[in-house]
Amino acid sequence: MIFNPMLPVWLLVVIGAVLLGWVGYCLVRAPRRARMLWLGRGVMVLALIGALLRPGIGAVATEVADESVDVLFVVDTSASAAAEDWASSEPRLAGMQSDIASLAQQHPGARYSLVSFGSGAVQRLPFTTDVSALEHAVYSLQPEELLFASGTSIGAAAELVTEILSSAAREYPDRVRVVYYLGDGEQTADGAPESFADSADLLQGGAVLGYGTSEGGRMLEYDRYGSTGSYVRGIGGEEAISRIEEANLQDIAEQLEVPYTLRTAAEGPLAAEVDPGRGQSLDGAATQLTTFPLYWVFALIVLVFLLIEVWALGRAARELRDARELVE
Repeated sequence: MIFNPMLPVWLLVVIGAVLLGWVGYCLVRAPRRARMLWLGRGVMVLALIGALLRPGIGAVATEVADESVDVLFVVDTSASAAAEDWASSEPRLAGMQSDIASLAQQHPGARYSLVSFGSGAVQRLPFTTDVSALEHAVYSLQPEELLFASGTSIGAAAELVTEILSSAAREYPDRVRVVYYLGDGEQTADGAPESFADSADLLQGGAVLGYGTSEGGRMLEYDRYGSTGSYVRGIGGEEAISRIEEANLQDIAEQLEVPYTLRTAAEGPLAAEVDPGRGQSLDGAATQLTTFPLYWVFALIVLVFLLIEVWALGRAARELRDARELVE
């Protein structure tokens, strides 16, 4: 049995002790024929305390409505996002854009935010319920310009993601947070990538989605105006090939404590499962469980004894009226 008291337990104990003490005192001093009523009042007090404790049986995690979900999309827009190995010859970014649109439809009513990263990370869209704003931001993304690219770290967005999630948890502690990381796992920056582990405790769900193939694909160059029509070439003049690095993506999934999935164009993405019991809001709020309530049983007992009290008072009033009529 699970209890979810309406008042602090210590206050219920004090109230119960005072009321039962008063009932006990009156019971001892009452005439014999009135003692049954006082015993009933004692039962009514116990039932009232029982109802205020809100007991229930069974416990299952409450299904979270999408209206209480914050969804953060983290998208790799480095030069390798232009690699043409999605659906045979489409750029990876096209697959990411399509998947984000599909996932947004699977979280109707949620708040959405978008982060993209290449050499650095930028929040392209703050949390909003406007799906059209999300789609506009997503389809405005393009691969990073080679002119400004200085090597991409797959963890470039780690610090920004933690900041965004922490801020959301402080402002809306009762909402749950879901992160989708979309990328190819190709680490071209020097040094080890930044870790997403600090964000794990701020999440109640998410997924890492991988794009690309082991054979790889060539990449169109982009500038601020869009594709230049030329392909990225290596130092020797040969066309550069970008390949997915699934081991790196699996590492990110482990850091975030979410599943990893290799995406293909053959089937659509599945929305992440939301676990309301996972993690903790910054204010320490506990997860609420759904139970079968029993407080109504105690409330019914209180109602029965209240009806008895009304009947007893009515009878006493009639007796008093009859006595007055006899005196007159």
